[in-house]
Amino acid sequence: MTTIQEIEAAILLLSPTDRTALCARLAELDAAEWDRQIEDDIAAGRLDWLAEEEAGAGR
Repeated sequence: MTTIQEIEAAILLLSPTDRTALCARLAELDAAEWDRQIEDDIAAGRLDWLAEEEAGAGR
């Protein structure tokens, strides 16, 4: 059994309340990772084209 399979099996044993709390925590982790990726992309200039496009649309 892989680690993922073990985690999935453990999740099935959680109460609905605990499963809801886990889902909320995983959503928080996903959001934090998304924020970090966006910040990294901005710092690296990978989203400069988007700002330039938006600036051009406002003319």
